Amino acid sequence: MNKTELLGRWTREKSEELYGIKNWGAGYFSISDKGEVLISPYKDNDTASISLMDIISGVRERGLDMPVLLRFENLLDSQISFLNNSFADAMKKLNYKGEYRGVYPIKVNQQQQVVEEVTKFGQRYHHGLEVGSKAELVAALSEMKDKEACLICNGYKDEEFIDLGLYAIKMGFKLFFVIEIPGELDIVIERSQALGIKPNIGIRIKLSAKAGGHWTESGGDRSIFGLNMSQVISLVDLLKEKNMLGSLRLLHYHLGSQIPNIRDIRSAVLEAARVYAELVKEGAPMGYLDLGGGLAVDYDGSNTNYTNSRNYTVEEYCTDIVEAVMSTLDSCDVPHPTIVTESGRTTVAYYSVLLFNVLDVEKFEEYGDVPDKLDENIAEQVKNLFDVNKNLSLKNIQECYNDALYYRDEIRDMFKHGRISLRDRAFSEKIFWNTINQIAKEKMKLKNPPPDLEDIESAIADIYYCNFSVFQSIPDSWAIDQLFPIMPVHRLLELPKRNAVIADITCDCDGKIDHFIDLHDVRSTLPLHELNGDDYYLGVFLVGAYQETLGDLHNLFGDTNVVSVRINPDGSYDLVKEIHGDSVADVLSYVEYDPKDMLIHFREKAEEAVRDGLISASDRREIMQAYDNGLRGYTYYER
Repeated sequence: MNKTELLGRWTREKSEELYGIKNWGAGYFSISDKGEVLISPYKDNDTASISLMDIISGVRERGLDMPVLLRFENLLDSQISFLNNSFADAMKKLNYKGEYRGVYPIKVNQQQQVVEEVTKFGQRYHHGLEVGSKAELVAALSEMKDKEACLICNGYKDEEFIDLGLYAIKMGFKLFFVIEIPGELDIVIERSQALGIKPNIGIRIKLSAKAGGHWTESGGDRSIFGLNMSQVISLVDLLKEKNMLGSLRLLHYHLGSQIPNIRDIRSAVLEAARVYAELVKEGAPMGYLDLGGGLAVDYDGSNTNYTNSRNYTVEEYCTDIVEAVMSTLDSCDVPHPTIVTESGRTTVAYYSVLLFNVLDVEKFEEYGDVPDKLDENIAEQVKNLFDVNKNLSLKNIQECYNDALYYRDEIRDMFKHGRISLRDRAFSEKIFWNTINQIAKEKMKLKNPPPDLEDIESAIADIYYCNFSVFQSIPDSWAIDQLFPIMPVHRLLELPKRNAVIADITCDCDGKIDHFIDLHDVRSTLPLHELNGDDYYLGVFLVGAYQETLGDLHNLFGDTNVVSVRINPDGSYDLVKEIHGDSVADVLSYVEYDPKDMLIHFREKAEEAVRDGLISASDRREIMQAYDNGLRGYTYYER
């Protein structure tokens, strides 16, 4: 089969299936007839789709280098609308008498532009914010304009925090202090009495319910934050004693950030609704039931209760919550409260796409072919490894695999003790990897391959060296094995003939991605195309939640360039905001270097070199210019 025949048989539909874009894309991402990834923010308007390659061209023409983080403000708008409308539809269908108020937890992505756009797009739904620190409260108060939206205050709260929150209440903000630990109530009472401002108090409770997934410890009896039932009753009694029970307005819990199983969500709602009903019976006015976060993102598109997925839709999530609250409170004759959720992950995950270019590739074939004959003077162990290579068959595949590993290790040990040369060691490595490659090919013919060979493809995968930092841009991939959809953003009408792992440019052994989404499992390699001399671009999708603010400065790679994109209904687009990524001077200042002092110190060294006759004065000028350019440069690979 020649190349033309292979390319002729590869289609857009096969790329859609291979990379699962229809499964995880939520209707926002697709592949065009030209084989490029499209962004479609308007689900009812097929014409308003933009190719990522067109945006890359526009970004490059404006002088911005890869990597770049694209923020699609339409997708944020769409997700906020979708969540609010889904709750509104569920409440209307079930005849729920209360309202829904979403809040966005700032910690999910604290970037100013993100928070600003959340409040802008959420204003028509009275979509508010959740904060967990004094700094986040200060940020929220500067961005919030809608006094009907909720401002939920979690986390530790000192007097400054509480005073600022009380003043916000006096200004008309619908702000709630959520008591996380028993001692916080005393400070709230003291400061509210001192300032003469009535607080809105909430309680965070520890549920017995727990959920699966990465964040299973967020719930349950031994969760870090929240009050147990005995502490709840003590709090109610103290408020009664202080004649402040009328300030108790909200009940809150948090089950976790990514809850894949709808049964866990429903179980927690039922338990919390029962506690809410009992607080009403105690005489608290209540009115708000905050169910925390947990609405998951289907990162792998499998629609299962796997950690990186979810076995429910947003519509099912909303309906189950409303139904569970109603069934519990109606039986207790308690009025329906305003339901609050802190769905940050699903709000912003789709919003951001990380784009980067491939710099180089290390192919497995670079080890080369094995000759037909050996030098008679070569070591016996190398000859034995050669015989394994030549005698490999489908029947003895496991035996040959074991023998190849044994002789390779023997040869390496001989080299360490000086019994074979570097040239013979290199030759033996060529034989070994050629053998492993043959075993991988033979393994594909087996219906039930031996367990030892299940993951052999990853051992012979190409390494695609890419212009980004895992630790800066997608730290959850490294830290908690979070899976993100990754795929080429063009050439998708071509057969991807290489199986690869992705390495970043941090020169760290952990700076790699070797686990990829798959509909039925987790892949250890990613199908990619041969480099052909042109730029080759990959995208990491659904990275809007947590990745930007969790990123670190490993190897002093800073923030990437950021471009905010607005897609218009007529199919055009605007680059509405550009934020240049960190320069070398920026990241050095973050770790306590002073770029001005550094320039002075280096100039002194250069002048010393002039005095010593090592360089000329004109050399010094060029060298200083190079040093200054280095300080001003992008921390990533530049053309």
